[in-house]
Amino acid sequence: MPTPVTTSRSTAAPLGHQEQQVLTAVGCGLRDDEIAAALGLSEDAVAGHLARVLAKRGLRDRPAAIVHAFDCGLAVPGRGPRTRPVRAAPRTGAARTAGATVRLSLLGPLLAWRDGRPLDLGHLRQQAVLAALALGAGRSLSRRELLADVWGMESPAANVVPVYVYRLRKALRAGDATDPVIEHGLRGYRLAPGAVDVDVARLAARVAGIGEAERAGDLPEAVRRCALALALFREEPLAGLPGPLAELERLRLAERRIALVQRKATWQLRLGQEAEAVADLFALSAAHPHHEPSAALLMRALYRNGRRADALRVFERARRLLADDLGVPPSPLLWRAHRTILRGDGAGPVP
Repeated sequence: MPTPVTTSRSTAAPLGHQEQQVLTAVGCGLRDDEIAAALGLSEDAVAGHLARVLAKRGLRDRPAAIVHAFDCGLAVPGRGPRTRPVRAAPRTGAARTAGATVRLSLLGPLLAWRDGRPLDLGHLRQQAVLAALALGAGRSLSRRELLADVWGMESPAANVVPVYVYRLRKALRAGDATDPVIEHGLRGYRLAPGAVDVDVARLAARVAGIGEAERAGDLPEAVRRCALALALFREEPLAGLPGPLAELERLRLAERRIALVQRKATWQLRLGQEAEAVADLFALSAAHPHHEPSAALLMRALYRNGRRADALRVFERARRLLADDLGVPPSPLLWRAHRTILRGDGAGPVP
């Protein structure tokens, strides 16, 4: 086996004919003895050719050479050498959407399915790389960006990003398709347009539909579309994934879910659906006990539903938790809701 070579050379010297043959064979997953038998060379000669390939291409080790062979179009992982010409440009999203069979869910622990069958995405750090690509929404991410998103200030000593991408490509490859789900270009890696159905993208589309219904004044349709958007959430988004990007996205998506529940409840109160609003707001308040706007909206929903005592108990609970856990008094928003209920001012305004 060749000794891994690490080099900082940025210019790519041309490969000789046998060096390219060795690189292609390495990309196909062949061992040195298998390459030697196929090319009629000694194993030492194969090791020498591979060492020169690593040096010329600035690659760290054999796994990086495998990924490089795939990126160059010399081989398709698990399927041997590429026998057809490499297209100058990937297919457009419209051309690939019909054949997209990979579904990816980030609104909970990261999960992926191909034709309805779950896929093994590897360990959490590798999953975090896939999540970063999915959240990129088609934008190419360089290795440096992926390292910052997934490892932050604790970047690994080895250049693991190409290895993780190689493994993810194998895991996500759909059926007999030879086109990569993860593309590599001059600016970095990205999910091929139309190749993966990501639930975060569907969430954005459904939220846009809510806005359309609201602008049209169709409140029942707005409530229905809110419910459809909320149905995409399974558990805590990106649960368990490491890295700065996953942490920020967990917060952002959690806030998006809170806003959707509040939006839905607001329209339900205006439609006189207090009981339905109470059920959702109780669950939201239990999950986020320090979120004062949710508590205020729950108080109003309970009051409108004829449950004045329960509404006041929500205020007392929120006041106690804020004092005990955070050392702060209730906000003006909570106090206003409390005063409205004590005065008995009709049903109180809907926020």
